[in-house]
Amino acid sequence: MAKTKRSGFTIGVVGVGRMGANIARRLKDVGYPVTVVYDARPEAALALAAELKAKAAASLAEVTAAADYLITVVTDDKAMLSIFAKSGDSLLQGAKGKVFINCATISPAVHVEVAKRAAAVKAATLEGCMASSITQARQGTLYLMCAGKKQVFDKVLPILQDMSVSLRYVGKTGQAAQVKALVNMVMNINTAGLAEGLGLGKALKLDLKMLMEVFSQTGANSRVLQTDGEDMVNREHDCYFSAAHASKDSGIALALSRQAGLKLPLARASKAQFDRLVAIGKGELDKSGVAELTFPGRAGAKAKKAKN
Repeated sequence: MAKTKRSGFTIGVVGVGRMGANIARRLKDVGYPVTVVYDARPEAALALAAELKAKAAASLAEVTAAADYLITVVTDDKAMLSIFAKSGDSLLQGAKGKVFINCATISPAVHVEVAKRAAAVKAATLEGCMASSITQARQGTLYLMCAGKKQVFDKVLPILQDMSVSLRYVGKTGQAAQVKALVNMVMNINTAGLAEGLGLGKALKLDLKMLMEVFSQTGANSRVLQTDGEDMVNREHDCYFSAAHASKDSGIALALSRQAGLKLPLARASKAQFDRLVAIGKGELDKSGVAELTFPGRAGAKAKKAKN
C-alpha cells in the first residue's frame, strides 16, 4: 500500500501501554498520520506523543475529534465501558462516521455492548483481537482475529494488514473475543503445565536442557516451550504477557464455559496458579513466572503446602 493511501487514515490510539504504544509506533513508521494518543496515565500519553509528534489528548472526546480511525487497547471490561460511556467524557462524543478498532482482550458481551453504543451515534466498531506479544506489535507481525460487520472490516483492511502478519475475519461481533479467550485459555494451560513439568524435572535432578529438547521432539512440544521454557529455567520473567492478564483471560474463558454449561477443570486449575502468583505479589511478572510456584527452592513453591 502506497504511503499516499496511508496518509488518508488519521489514527488515534487509546491505551498506550506496552501493546498500544507499539502499535502506534508501527503505524507511524509505515506512514500513517498518528494524530492523537490518550492514556489513563497522562505521563505515558505525553511521552509517546512527544516521540511520535502527536497530540496527547486531555480527554476522550479530544481523541475522537482528532482522528477518524481510533484503536483502543485497554485493560479490562470496566475500562472499556468507561471509555465508551453513554454520558460524560467519552469516545462516543462527536463520533458520527468514526471507526473504532477495539484490540483489548475483554468479554465478548462487552464488545457487543460497545458496538451497540457506537451504532447509536452512527459510528462503527470492529474487534481486532491480538494473539501476539509486544515485539510483534512493534514489528507489525501481530496475529489478528477480527469480528464485526464485514464492510467495516473491509474498510479498515489496510490498517489491519500493516499491523499484522496473519489476519483472520471470524464473524459477527463478539466472536473474535470468544476465539481469543479460548486461545489464551489453552496457552495458559500449556504454560502452567510446562512449569510443572520443568519444575518436577528440576526436583528429579534431570538436565533441563536435555528435558526441553526431548519435550520439543515429542507430544510435550508446544509454542509455550519455545517462548517460555528457557525463561522458566533461568528465572527471566521480563513481562511480555503478565500473569495478571493470564488470570483475567482465563476468567473470561471460564465465564463462557459456565454460560455453555461446561466444566473445564484444567482451565480452572491453571487460573488458580496465576491467581496464586498475583496473590503473592508477582502478578506483573511474565506468565513464565508461574514457574516460581513449581520449581523447588523458589519462594512461591513454598507459599502453599503441596497436596498430591
